[in-house]
Amino acid sequence: MAEDKGGTSLRDWIGRSETITDALAPMPVAALNATLDRDDPAPVPGDALPPLYHWLYFLGLVPTAALDIDGHPQRGGFLPPVALPRRMWVGSDVTFNGALRLGEEATRTSVIEDVSEKEGRSGRLVFVVIRHQIAGTDGIVITDRQTLVYRDRPSAMEAPPRGKPAPEGPEFSRMIEPSAAFLFRYSALIFNAHRIHYDHPYTVDVEGYPGLVVHGPLLATLLADLVRRERPESTIRRFRFSAVKPVFADAPFEVCGRAEGGARMTLWVRDGSGDLSVEAAAELG
Repeated sequence: MAEDKGGTSLRDWIGRSETITDALAPMPVAALNATLDRDDPAPVPGDALPPLYHWLYFLGLVPTAALDIDGHPQRGGFLPPVALPRRMWVGSDVTFNGALRLGEEATRTSVIEDVSEKEGRSGRLVFVVIRHQIAGTDGIVITDRQTLVYRDRPSAMEAPPRGKPAPEGPEFSRMIEPSAAFLFRYSALIFNAHRIHYDHPYTVDVEGYPGLVVHGPLLATLLADLVRRERPESTIRRFRFSAVKPVFADAPFEVCGRAEGGARMTLWVRDGSGDLSVEAAAELG
């Protein structure tokens, strides 16, 4: 495993933890509902937090002066100081053992479970796995294992990876047109200053993407929202997603799903070229 600039192994960060307590106010839920074009009644204290809406809370309030050039907090602190310039949230495995309720105080305890290095087609990759456990008045009700990946920027001569065709024949789907305003609203809600989601010149000229990148957790939230629209009487007990290919703003994409029998649903995002962008699964209660 490589070392950081101070000569410390990145694996020394395994086991590091942090705890954040937050009051679950209704306003972020109302704001995300509006962003997703939902017509739900105004949320009030006592309402159950919808699935994946816990990402609206427990936000790291880093001062602007402590942001790196990409808009992320400077390396070090809770997360290991990986020197690679690109950082992406590429997947989560979330289990729900109950419900958080608006108006209550909840605590998220986060632990770095693993730091590993691999060599990919485009060079060195560093994976960081974080376990978040969120406790409310009824104890731990959400466990969220998130995977971050760090990688180098592509060279000017590097061809983009070939896409993988998305599955055919969704049972239900919804077309999304991701404008820059849509991405900006979500960035504001999760206090995310990562410039690839709102700064087009930086995204294209520095990061090498063809356009603004749609957030991985936003794509996951749209898939969970699709389940809620199609199965409003059901409760999501587990949700897993994995990012396969970036999705870019101003190009329509489709969130898709189908029931697999019993309480399991297969979900995916199909981009405008027909490629698979996100694969996911939900288990319903």
